[in-house]
Amino acid sequence: MRNDPQPAFGGRNWEGAALDATAESDGVPVSGTLKWFDVTRGFGFIVADDPSFGDVLIHFSILQPHGRRSLPEGARVDCLAVLRERGFQASEIMSIDLSDAVEPPVRGRQGEDRVDPAALIDGAGPFEPVTVKWFNRLKGYGFLVRGADSADIFVHMETLRRAGIGEVEPDQPLRARIVEGRKGPLAVMVEKEG
Repeated sequence: MRNDPQPAFGGRNWEGAALDATAESDGVPVSGTLKWFDVTRGFGFIVADDPSFGDVLIHFSILQPHGRRSLPEGARVDCLAVLRERGFQASEIMSIDLSDAVEPPVRGRQGEDRVDPAALIDGAGPFEPVTVKWFNRLKGYGFLVRGADSADIFVHMETLRRAGIGEVEPDQPLRARIVEGRKGPLAVMVEKEG
């Protein structure tokens, strides 16, 4: 058994998996939405629209013809994918649609556009059930889904830290106090369910 300290996906290490020479064809068309992309390691995954493909590896090297080294979460990708030993991997990007992508917020000078969620607690509603949609620790934010109406709720890493929550996973149930922010609903307090 190989003891590999690098991150694994499904028990398999993806780092450096790009351009593996085991392709048996030019690839099959796959469309999907970017789940996450780790800029430091240079790869990420799209969730294919067709569940039979599972997650498809996207390596930064195939983004270069499009003038990119990474992609934001939520980007729509049409690609050709080949089945490798470790699963499907994109071999060529056909198109990238960023219209629904979540780009990191642009910070104004000296934090002028930043809002401290703790300052909004007084205007928040009572705790209500939410589920983690996704969270990116590198960017320091993510989204929750409100149980009552399936609305997306922005959540900042500092809000999780104040609650003593170090990590969250997609579909994890939580409870949150929510306020209507300038750009939409914002979680100002969270707690673990139960």
